[in-house]
Amino acid sequence: MARQRKLHYAWIVAGVTFLTLLVAAGLRATPGVLIVPLETEFGWSRATISFAVGTNIFLYGLIGPFAAAVMDRFGLRRTMLAALALIAAGVALTPLMTQPWQLVLLWGVVVGTGSGTTALVLGATVASRWFAVRRGLVMGVLTASTATGQLVFLPFLASIAVNHGWRMVSLVVAGVAAAMIPVVALLMRDRPGDIGLVPYGAEPGVVPPAAARGNPAITALLALRDGLRARDFWLLAGSFFICGASTNGLIGTHLIPACIDHGIAEVTGATLLAAMGIFDFVGTTLSGWLSDRWSNRALLAWYYGLRGLSLIYLPFAFDASFYGLPLFAMFYGLDWIATVPPTVRLTAQIFGAARGPIMFGWIAAAHQLGAAIAAFGAGALRTALGTYLEAFMLAGLMCLGAALMVLFIGRTGRQGLPAPVPAE
Repeated sequence: MARQRKLHYAWIVAGVTFLTLLVAAGLRATPGVLIVPLETEFGWSRATISFAVGTNIFLYGLIGPFAAAVMDRFGLRRTMLAALALIAAGVALTPLMTQPWQLVLLWGVVVGTGSGTTALVLGATVASRWFAVRRGLVMGVLTASTATGQLVFLPFLASIAVNHGWRMVSLVVAGVAAAMIPVVALLMRDRPGDIGLVPYGAEPGVVPPAAARGNPAITALLALRDGLRARDFWLLAGSFFICGASTNGLIGTHLIPACIDHGIAEVTGATLLAAMGIFDFVGTTLSGWLSDRWSNRALLAWYYGLRGLSLIYLPFAFDASFYGLPLFAMFYGLDWIATVPPTVRLTAQIFGAARGPIMFGWIAAAHQLGAAIAAFGAGALRTALGTYLEAFMLAGLMCLGAALMVLFIGRTGRQGLPAPVPAE
């Protein structure tokens, strides 16, 4: 019996989730490859294309808390299947577009809605539902899958875009999303109790929370109402807003176009992002391990401070010698989304494990709102000023501000509902 249960099924669920988030990360990285080809073929301005990308990122975040409530009501498996089908359909239709509004509708609205369901909130739900111990490590690994997605997809997609055009890129991404559907259908499970198990590390006989029965939209909105009354929610959401603005909104969307502006080939820029993915996989996994052991506030302060310094350095790295950008990729990559595991843990500690995923969904929505504003704003600044200098410097200063904000999380003031526990 002990031999049969050596591998807890929670690790299978985590593995399927890792693959799903990896594919979603490859999808999320695709706009950075498409901006210049779309600009060249259709004559659309970078601000116009960035608006579609910003719409995608905004919905990617806005859907999160509602997706968490839907997962609680209808289950992980059905929610993931619907999301993957929507993503595959939306991306597959993009080669047919000829007008900017079609880009906004397909890539912005349809793909943004689908990918928002396979976002960080999915990892948070799996970690809290299937694991009683090692949640920080699991969340770190699941979050790091976004870095792995860049590592696997970006250079490959950039090569396809250069050699076969952006339409082939869309079809490849759609095919990969569709290929995940049978994997999720066969292996994913909603709750440990569905297969007669308790969460990994839980004591035998522990009864996990039952599935929610209310309206998912109302559940999510009530959680937001309670969050808006708590100062810690504002601090978590505000710092995560800056996190989104300084990562996938700015660097994830505009680093490749910025490289091209400085005479660096598109494939080279994509390889640079992929290298950042290698370092981020290490940094985020390590962050998950550290978040189980050290002060989460202190970790966040270090992460945001170091990220701010790296972004202030970036404009000078383009014109430095050959080590300039690789040094940035290593330094920034270690910190890319290392903020997620401690943020998830603080959210669960303050708002409770049962409500934590939905509350984190709203905090992640702030992350994507920041990313959406940065994606559009950086494109608009580039169109108006002809350079990304101001966008990079502003993002760096914002990160330094976030390093101070996070030190006050859980210190004083009214906490969330249910009654809080100490944030450390």
